[in-house]
Amino acid sequence: MPKVAIYNISGQQVSEIELNDSVFGVEVNEHAMYEVVKNQLANKRQGTQSAKTRAEVRGGGRKPWKQKGTGRARVGSIRSPLWVGGGTVFAPKPRDYSYTIPKKVRRLAMKSALTSKVNSNELIVLDELSLKTPKTKEMVNILKNLNVDKKALIVMSEKSEAVIKSAQNIPGVQTALVNTINVYDILKYDKFIITKDAVQKVEEVYA
Repeated sequence: MPKVAIYNISGQQVSEIELNDSVFGVEVNEHAMYEVVKNQLANKRQGTQSAKTRAEVRGGGRKPWKQKGTGRARVGSIRSPLWVGGGTVFAPKPRDYSYTIPKKVRRLAMKSALTSKVNSNELIVLDELSLKTPKTKEMVNILKNLNVDKKALIVMSEKSEAVIKSAQNIPGVQTALVNTINVYDILKYDKFIITKDAVQKVEEVYA
């Protein structure tokens, strides 16, 4: 079982935690992570893009000149895609880009993402994270104590308005509840900061 240190908000190591092998020690499957991230990004797409085909552009009902005898190219409509102001060939239309992937692949991708953070020493476990009042300066100091100088995802077991508000103005820092984390966010942020209680909940779900 992989062992990682548990820190307090002052950046001091207070103890160690043994992580579950079946969640934080699996063989990393990069293809599963790729498939899940691609799925998440596709599901986020609005799909509201739209353009008009030659049939939908206003005008162009009359043939601009006769078919033969003018010496010019034959034209049936001034709204041909070849003309300025004409329609669009294969115009994009509103559509739904979302699709589903198997539950087993999603679980494997989540375990792979969590394991990759452990393997690259980017997982930081806190004994607890609580602030009395929202204060960005306090959160900045906590991150400095933990030597976090890059993008970070802070995962909590329960919602804390003080923590959320303290972190929301710091560039590159995002907070999330343990039941809302996803593969894309785990991989997107350089540091994965998680409370001890949240680790137990992750292991309960994925072990």
